[in-house]
Amino acid sequence: MTLFWIILVNLVISLLSLAGIVIFAFKKKTSKKITHIFVSFSAGVLLASALLGMLKESLHEADIDMALMFVLSGMVLGFMMERLFLWYHHHHEDTHNLKPTAFLVLFGDGVHNFIDGVAIAAAFLASPIIGITTSIAIAAHELPQEFADLMILLNSGMKKKKAILFNFISALTAVLGGILGYYFLQSFTGMLPLILAFTAGIFIYIAAADLIPELHEDHQHSPSFLQIAPFLIGIIFIYLITSVFGHSHDEHYEETYLQDEYHDESIEMASEK
Repeated sequence: MTLFWIILVNLVISLLSLAGIVIFAFKKKTSKKITHIFVSFSAGVLLASALLGMLKESLHEADIDMALMFVLSGMVLGFMMERLFLWYHHHHEDTHNLKPTAFLVLFGDGVHNFIDGVAIAAAFLASPIIGITTSIAIAAHELPQEFADLMILLNSGMKKKKAILFNFISALTAVLGGILGYYFLQSFTGMLPLILAFTAGIFIYIAAADLIPELHEDHQHSPSFLQIAPFLIGIIFIYLITSVFGHSHDEHYEETYLQDEYHDESIEMASEK
């Protein structure tokens, strides 16, 4: 029954990736203007999610030096992957209109969603209540994240239907993470904080190397206010979400840590006897 709830919750959260379809209700010209605004919003969301969410959570459990090394590794891989995609674009005509940012976003979001799936599995295995609160926290993060990802895919030149499909497939890695987490959680727990830091590095690279420079290039077509305001709103939005829902996650972490510590002490006492 626990596995059923893990799969169901992850599937429901994955469906949040389709929330961005609402943008298509606007006319083409209006949609294009709104997309540019959401690129700015997306940059704020990615930076805040990486620094206030993923990295902060990673530092709870991982060594600081190791976590920062994985952040740097994520940024370096982001750079290398982008150079590889650019090279690929020059040799394949059918991809000339598609920016490498699209591939980076799908890769980074896929890894991030996979980790979320494992986290939900761990929470439900601890208790149904913790599972529900953790799922709400993750869903609250995912809604703006998935919406932002879709806007980035569209801005990268991907067609609407393809962007929706790929974004949904990327979101479904959460279901895979939940199933594997349920069966092999002990194998994942040691690496999860570092994978989280690595993903944060990829998201920081996307925001700092692709989205923000693009906003600078587009400053002549968009008033400064329409770039700065959405950017700050994205950061504030993620900050508020992490402040409200992050507390319950910290309690879950502390409870899990204490349980593991008690378990280790019990084994130690039993071996001494």
